[in-house]
Amino acid sequence: MKPPRAQAARRTKATPKRPAVLTGPVVPVLGWPPDEDRVEAIFERLSRVMPDPKTELNYTNPFTFVVAVALSAQATDVSVNKATDRLFAVADTPEKMLALGEEGLIPFIASIGLYRNKAKNVIALSRIVLEQYGGEIPLTREALQSLPGVGRKTASVVLNELGVEPAIAVDTHVFRVSHRLGLANAATPDKVEAQLHQVVPDPWLPKAHHWLILHGRYTCTARKPKCSACVISDLCPSRAGLQALGEAS
Repeated sequence: MKPPRAQAARRTKATPKRPAVLTGPVVPVLGWPPDEDRVEAIFERLSRVMPDPKTELNYTNPFTFVVAVALSAQATDVSVNKATDRLFAVADTPEKMLALGEEGLIPFIASIGLYRNKAKNVIALSRIVLEQYGGEIPLTREALQSLPGVGRKTASVVLNELGVEPAIAVDTHVFRVSHRLGLANAATPDKVEAQLHQVVPDPWLPKAHHWLILHGRYTCTARKPKCSACVISDLCPSRAGLQALGEAS
């Protein structure tokens, strides 16, 4: 049995905090903006291995896509798809979602984090879409961000995927990969988004969001980056540090 003093010390030991957007170590890169030719080469190569990147969330129309993206906050696309495959079979319009109601919606999404608050937001946004927009999702940033549960990141994902705006939604993957590649060095998602819009060449902007997310999800992973399988490893200023990170994991 541990002495009381040791137990107390263990209970009060502080745990360092870090921004919620970060998942896994970011290898810092000094110097910004990056070399234009290197940036061009990065996206040209990513376009070759992922010529037509798309969201991995399942949806059937703009309404179901907004709902899916709203549900995906602090949840994986896989877990959201498992829930929405059943949900959208019975409620794929604002009218049907309202008919379901909060209590009817909860059993479909109870496996997703923060499901009670998300259920409240989905029902509220469904009512607004039906009453103020005739049942059609408004595809402007201002209108989208006015909907319950829809922030800037969610609006950017929707506008980009539906081809309305070449937006870049900075989630944990985009944040991490952008820093590792030296495309950004800012400390907040909004500032990283602004930096990316400055350095990503216009022809690549419409798909840059998906390339960075998918590259971070499957190759430039948080804990054990797959540098040996990376098509842009020779263009990555963090390569040495990431290889060491991968070997240590």
